[in-house]
Amino acid sequence: MEEISREKERVARIARLAEEKYAIKQKEIEEAAKKPKFMTQKEREEAALARLQQRAKNAATATSSSVSRTSSSSVSSKFAKVNDSSFDRHRQNQRKESTSKSSSQAEPTMTREQEKELAALKDHYLGKKVNKKKVLKASEKFSKNFQFDWEPSEDTSGELNPLYKRRQVNLLFGRGYMAGVDMREQRKKNSFVTELARKRQLEQKLADEQAGTLTAEQIAKRQRDRERELRRMQEWEANREREIDNIEAERVLHWSDKALENMSERDWRIFREDYDIILRGGKAPNPLRKWSEATFPTSVMEAVKLMGFEKPSPIQMQSIPIGMQRRDCIGIAETGSGKTAAFLIPIICYVSSVPPSMVTRTPDQGPLALVMAPTRELALQIEAEAKRLSQLTKIGERDTEHIVKTLSVVGGQNIEDQGFKLREGIDILIGTPGRLMDCMDSHYLVLNQCNYVVLDEADRMIEEGFEDQVTGILDSMGGLLKSENEAELEAQLNAADNEFKYRVTMMFSATMPAIVEKLAKTYLRHPAIIKIGDESSGKNKRIDQQVHFLNAGKKLAKLYDTVREILRNSKTRETAKIIVFVNEKKGCDLVARAVGKEGFYATILHGGKSQDQRDESLAGFRDGTYDLLVATDVAGRGLDIPDVTHVINYDVPKEIEKYCHRIGRTGRAGKEGVAISFLTDQDEDIMYDLKTYLEATDMPVPPQLASHPMAKAAPGARDDKGNIISKSKRDTVIYSG
Repeated sequence: MEEISREKERVARIARLAEEKYAIKQKEIEEAAKKPKFMTQKEREEAALARLQQRAKNAATATSSSVSRTSSSSVSSKFAKVNDSSFDRHRQNQRKESTSKSSSQAEPTMTREQEKELAALKDHYLGKKVNKKKVLKASEKFSKNFQFDWEPSEDTSGELNPLYKRRQVNLLFGRGYMAGVDMREQRKKNSFVTELARKRQLEQKLADEQAGTLTAEQIAKRQRDRERELRRMQEWEANREREIDNIEAERVLHWSDKALENMSERDWRIFREDYDIILRGGKAPNPLRKWSEATFPTSVMEAVKLMGFEKPSPIQMQSIPIGMQRRDCIGIAETGSGKTAAFLIPIICYVSSVPPSMVTRTPDQGPLALVMAPTRELALQIEAEAKRLSQLTKIGERDTEHIVKTLSVVGGQNIEDQGFKLREGIDILIGTPGRLMDCMDSHYLVLNQCNYVVLDEADRMIEEGFEDQVTGILDSMGGLLKSENEAELEAQLNAADNEFKYRVTMMFSATMPAIVEKLAKTYLRHPAIIKIGDESSGKNKRIDQQVHFLNAGKKLAKLYDTVREILRNSKTRETAKIIVFVNEKKGCDLVARAVGKEGFYATILHGGKSQDQRDESLAGFRDGTYDLLVATDVAGRGLDIPDVTHVINYDVPKEIEKYCHRIGRTGRAGKEGVAISFLTDQDEDIMYDLKTYLEATDMPVPPQLASHPMAKAAPGARDDKGNIISKSKRDTVIYSG
């Protein structure tokens, strides 16, 4: 019995193993059937041919079976019993068969239609799940990696080529400090050059000694040549390492720590950005970083030190090198930025470099350089600074050597005295266009050898109506204009080191209206345009602008309160300097008398005063004799009155440009300032521009000004339909009662 049971177990185990093997084999067959089997072109053609033959065979078999069924039915019908009843039964059976066949053929069509109808009902009531086709963007079309038709386990490229076993990228250039190249790493790896040279020398020496074909002298000569070549290679390698170290050291230094010769274009660009220097237009040299790097004559450098200039201002940094190269330029900068020294220093350097023969001809041929200014005060101010800068500079022949002579020619002084001084010979002439033209008409002045001209406050001169005088003076100058072709201009500048026949024109202005731009295009050749700070020039955000909207009858009382608050405040009493601007001359006298009754000392400055009275008023205000300076727009531009703390616009001007220049008397040279304006309903012409200006300088706008109808749009502006939005006073119709 035990043997029988063991035999049964063995048989059962064998059966289970057979079943497991069969199941595994079936699974392998199924998996193999699922996998795509690679077939060659020949095998695919044979398989396609076999399928075609099988289809033809199946079609032939179906045709023969149908023919046999038809023939058998016809034979049987011949030998059937012929009687009416059997024939009827046979006919009925055929009808039933034909009916059943037709119904069986029509049934699938009806079923498909019913299924479609049922599916439509289900979609309507149950909701159809619609698979929307995703529209791929152009950037997503190739975002996915290529999908191969085989699995990763089937990739055999690693077995064929060992290179595929290392998938990581080799970093060939170290850590990549500069353009992907690590110079230090390269230097370590390239040190094999010296070792290779030594190795070759030793090998050559051993070969020569073993051969024994060379004499002792030849061996010594070869040894010297090898040592010399080795030293040369070592020096070359040391120089290369030194250059690499210098490049790496210079690359990380700030421009202020670099020597002048090591400054790159990127460093100069950063330098200009740090000082808000915007340079456009013609070719210009690099700016001046500090006075010690300038190429001035020693006398000019000593004068600069005596005046206490610690470092050049931004406008001086860029305009002085341009003037030293005798290039034309246009300078636009805020008030108090040092524009006067920016053009006087190049002029003095130019005058000191002219031949002595030109200096001796100044009594007959006229001055060597000319500066035009719009007002008397500005011209006198320029003359004073020119004398200080040229106090150590001597020019002329040895026997007649003298300090640079400067003279201001302005109105309000005796023209005969000015003509007498001009006949004695002047090197640098400063004047207003009107008086200069009078001197030329009276034959006191000629400009035959004047090749250096500066127009200071050019826009102001044009606004004052001096356009004809300015163009007349420029046309009468003897110097030649440089070529309009830039290549020819550069050639002229290179050839003009020892020649003084080409004219140099520099123009400094706060704004660039169209007429000033036209003047620049006529008389300047490829000028370099220098802008300092805000391109709109004059939007000085260091000035605290306060606008008070009030009735015209309350302006005087508000002025009393404002001045009293400033002068009697312990914080501002000692340092306060106040300028009060009015629009008319008679307003100056009225305001000055009213303020004087309140116990404040005020002086007056306007065009109706003589030159001596104006000089006395300015001198008293500068030294602190007077608390206030009441002035018209004569004091609005160009005057150098240091440390003005407050500007009060008792009468607001009608133009925003004049407002900018008035408040520019304070907040000069980087200092803080306060500008207070009294605005009334009569100041409609400036309301829109004033509101825009306050917003541009991040200053508060009074609610009365912000909501005023004339501040909504510029005067004369129209909407899309052509209707006037904001009428100016000229467009306003006043009806009589």
